[in-house]
Amino acid sequence: MQKTIVVNQNKYTVVRLLGHGKGGYSYLVENDGMQYVLKQIHHEPCDYYSFGNKIEAEIRDYSTLAKTGIRMPAMLEVDTANERIVKAYIDGPTIYDLVKNGAMDDAYINQVREMAAIVSSAGLNIDYFPTNFVVQGGVIYYIDYECNPYMDEWNFENWGIRYWSMTQEFIDYMEKH
Repeated sequence: MQKTIVVNQNKYTVVRLLGHGKGGYSYLVENDGMQYVLKQIHHEPCDYYSFGNKIEAEIRDYSTLAKTGIRMPAMLEVDTANERIVKAYIDGPTIYDLVKNGAMDDAYINQVREMAAIVSSAGLNIDYFPTNFVVQGGVIYYIDYECNPYMDEWNFENWGIRYWSMTQEFIDYMEKH
């Protein structure tokens, strides 16, 4: 029997788990023959990041990032009571998968640098970890909504780039997960 998740009276059938991050679980879901991402907020402890109200943060961060014009999936539906978000689904491999499988392309590094310039000029950092970026048709999309005030130590060149190739940091992460 397939699992169904309801968001504002709309039923979504779970196809599979896409990922589990510090803020929630993301599922590939279907509704009326269309595919979406449904994020279910969780309250599991995270020893390296502190949260306030996660659903409010998702909504606020989406609004903030939408103003920058970076490529990201649209937020289509929010159920604050059940802490669920429905997003457009961007079909394609993550940067993480491309690095892991030796299929990374320098064009993606150039694209993320362009994205980093846009968000840093807006006074922001995004989470540059490679699981947060999907490639579709040769174009990268930031599929998370997390953003924070800009700090040099968390920008792409000082932190994110460490995970966009087969570095020791990437290998260590891959071995633990």
